[in-house]
Amino acid sequence: MESSLTTARATWRDYYELCKPNVVWLMILTAIVGMCMATPGAVPIDIVIFASTGIALCAASAAAVNHLADQHIDAIMARTSGRPLVKGKIDSQGAAIFAFVLGSLGMFILLTWVNALTAWLTLASLVGYAFVYTLYLKRATPQNIVIGGLAGAMPPLLGWTAVTNQIDGHAILLVLIIFFWTPPHFWALAIARKEEYAKVDIPMLPVTHGRRYTAVQSLIYALALLVTTIVPVALGLSSWLYLAGALVLGGMFILHAVTVLRTLDNRRAMKMFWFSIVYLMAIFPLMLLDHYVLPQPFL
Repeated sequence: MESSLTTARATWRDYYELCKPNVVWLMILTAIVGMCMATPGAVPIDIVIFASTGIALCAASAAAVNHLADQHIDAIMARTSGRPLVKGKIDSQGAAIFAFVLGSLGMFILLTWVNALTAWLTLASLVGYAFVYTLYLKRATPQNIVIGGLAGAMPPLLGWTAVTNQIDGHAILLVLIIFFWTPPHFWALAIARKEEYAKVDIPMLPVTHGRRYTAVQSLIYALALLVTTIVPVALGLSSWLYLAGALVLGGMFILHAVTVLRTLDNRRAMKMFWFSIVYLMAIFPLMLLDHYVLPQPFL
């Protein structure tokens, strides 16, 4: 009876929050850039719509599973204590059904109107994040975000395959940009929230190895990220316009990482975390701008 009443209080905003919309929108941004980078011309509008919708639905499904699996630790951590499952606005059964419907609908759209390769790669990404990372890696190893981050790095490849129906080395390069971006992004937050992660027994790197070690690792990944973002220019995928922006953005990311290492200050870590989001929101559109303003032949 209580479960029924609880579910009845849910609004569309609660289900929308269950999808982690900010994360999903960022994923769709990188997927659309992947679509555009896959072709020198315009991407067919039906591919953009169906691929973006299918990928978004599957990503939202994975996010809902993450909410479902983490609801007990979410209740303890201040950052997540207001989530719908924690507040009882949505019950576990409702969240599970919601996740299943979203994932099924997303797969149907991709299989029907995009292509099978994109659909199965998207499913692999969903399973990787929702189950391999959330249910196992997150609680098993301090390298959780490094290994599990590959699932979250997939959207540019999914966008690329939606257009070409094949996996290309240039698309893998776009994946690597997000792959190297992910650890310093999450570790900055983990440094600032070390005590909360320790409280819920999640072996994030600052908990198991300390803030300084994590800051050093973050700097290493930020440096690797800068190098990776230069490679598209060397391969002829992008030109000087993108290169200039990538160097500025990468330099700023490294500066944040150095500042966190020097101070080990939680506020500095949170500034690095928020800048990392701005970084990703800037570098992919910059690549897209360069692609259309100064088109480069693939070498």
